This record gives sequence, structure tokens and C-alpha cells, in this order.
Amino acid sequence: MSDTTSRVFIIDDDNSVRTSLARLLGTSGFATEVFASAEEYLARERFDGIACLILDVRMPGSSGLELQDKLNELGSDLPVLFLTGHGNIPMSVKAIRGGAVNFLTKPVREEVLLSVVKQALSQHRLNRESHDSIEKVRASMATLTSREQEVMCFILSGARNRQIATHLGITEKTVKAHRAKIMGKMGVSSAVELGRVCTLLEITPNTITDD
Repeated sequence: MSDTTSRVFIIDDDNSVRTSLARLLGTSGFATEVFASAEEYLARERFDGIACLILDVRMPGSSGLELQDKLNELGSDLPVLFLTGHGNIPMSVKAIRGGAVNFLTKPVREEVLLSVVKQALSQHRLNRESHDSIEKVRASMATLTSREQEVMCFILSGARNRQIATHLGITEKTVKAHRAKIMGKMGVSSAVELGRVCTLLEITPNTITDD
């Protein structure tokens, strides 16, 4: 399955490797960009779409592992795949501990490489969607008043309107009004849906114990 909306960045000092990888991925429907060094890639404007990196380990200037460390420092969430002809166990361990999705050695079978790239892009897309969902919930939460947030936490615990009203010293009608505003601002229609979206932020419900 092709994915022309995403990008695969190929960083390798060997021109023949860059060309062959770009050709393979291109014929499989992936958009690619090639770089001869870590420094050349870092000079590129930050890419905010769905993408992954294919890195060599040994390159003039910064190595692939050093580039991985730099990207982690910069807060990059792009999946990193190492493809090298000079790999060893310590290198692979460091790469994986640094967050690399895989550590492959040259030569690699085309189907293996394509499969790993597809998995990396799919995972990046899922991670972005999860992040976007969390940010959307966080933005909705910011529109709630402090009282609405308080009522919401009681709703999440399964408390009834009457219980909430008694506990907060307000009328049940007022609780119902708060509930309606909460549902509207959070974009949900039930307490179950509210609980589902709030789990993204790990909001702790407030429990009420009847005397």
C-alpha cells in the first residue's frame, strides 16, 4: 500500500545506497528525501508531517547514533530505523534504547525494509492521532469553569445528580445545568463518553460516600 502523504528521510553518506533506497521506496509509493550527512539533514526545515528516518551508523561528521541523540534532545517524534553495513550488538542495543524502531544490517531484503518502513509510518500516525486527541481534550477541559471541573469529577465517579447537589450544597437543578454545559464543552453526550475521553488525561474521579 503506497503512502504519498508521508515522507521517508534517507540519511547515508553512500550515494549509491541513497539512490537505491530512494528508488525502491519511490516505486512502492513513498515520497523520499535524501541527505549525505546528519548535518545536512539537521539543516533542513523541521518536518511536522508523518515520516520516518532511515539512518546509517558510520558517516562523516556526526554518526547516525549521534544524530539520534540530537533528535531526542530536540524532542523529535519521528521513528528512526537504522540500516548499516557496520553494525554490532552494542550499537544495536544503544539504538534500540534510544528509541529506534529497528536496527537492520546491509544488505537487507526489500520486503523486510518496506515492511519496517510501513510499520514505522503507521505507528507514527497512530502516535500523532493519540497526541492530537489528548490536546483536543485538554483544550476542552480549559473551557470548563472550576465548578464545572469539580462536578465533572463527581460525574466520572458515577455519582447521581442528587448526591452531587447535596455534597456541594447546591440544587439538583444547578447540577443538571452544570452537567449539560460540561457535556457540551467536552463534545460528548453521556457520562460513559465523558469517562472515555477523560481517561486520556488520567483525570481522577471524586467519590461521594453517602452517610
